[in-house]
Amino acid sequence: MTKKCKTLLILLLGVNFSMTAQFGFSHEVGAFVGGVAMQSDFGVRHDFDTNKGNTGFAVGLVHYLNFSYRAECNCYTPETYFNDHFKLRSELSYNSTNLEHFGKWVDKNSITGNQLKAMKGEAKVTDIGMQLEYFPLSIREFTATDGAWGPFIGLGAHYTFFQNGTYSELGAMDTPISTPVKYYGAWSNEGGTTWSVVASVGSRYKLTELSDLFVELRWQYYFSDWVDGLNPDPNLWPENKANDWNAWFHFGYIYYLN
Repeated sequence: MTKKCKTLLILLLGVNFSMTAQFGFSHEVGAFVGGVAMQSDFGVRHDFDTNKGNTGFAVGLVHYLNFSYRAECNCYTPETYFNDHFKLRSELSYNSTNLEHFGKWVDKNSITGNQLKAMKGEAKVTDIGMQLEYFPLSIREFTATDGAWGPFIGLGAHYTFFQNGTYSELGAMDTPISTPVKYYGAWSNEGGTTWSVVASVGSRYKLTELSDLFVELRWQYYFSDWVDGLNPDPNLWPENKANDWNAWFHFGYIYYLN
């Protein structure tokens, strides 16, 4: 984990625990694991083989501020709509995807097709951020009912650290043997940082009095087109003008701290 990432994590946890000390909220912690599908300049967008092939894994740790319950007095907070329907989530997560070109251009038996077929990449991404989750049903009622379902939607922002690695099995990049003209000077293996916005929909399942399971589908949009390691000139290649984004699907476990 980079020094910046550690600093941001400490800052987020400090803010959360400071809010708890001042306002008396309770904590929840958990973890999740699942898959991620990367939508990038590798492959053809909206192509089934691309969506199926450019997939990877994701893991993460989460922390929630529960506004409806005060742990220090083992009692509920004053009932308001916000307290009974919202939670604040902090997250540290990691996902990794090996990338290849798929689609009609790769399938052609041509110089460009063979070059695309030989081009590989990877996107290793660490995220740290927060999102506000809205529960349409009462959080109090969900907490008190074993076997209950608690659907939610969420919206937030993450700071993203990415490391990419683009290469060709035909040899060094930026040569007529290995690289299509489209990607001359438009590849990277250095990585970087950017911001991203996340939106999710999911549900919790009340497993026991102090634990939940959850499932979540998430969309994440990066404010950079370099996350995958490719960034062709959008003025010359408008089909690649969109920034990178991905879709997550994962399962997790939440534990309530007293």
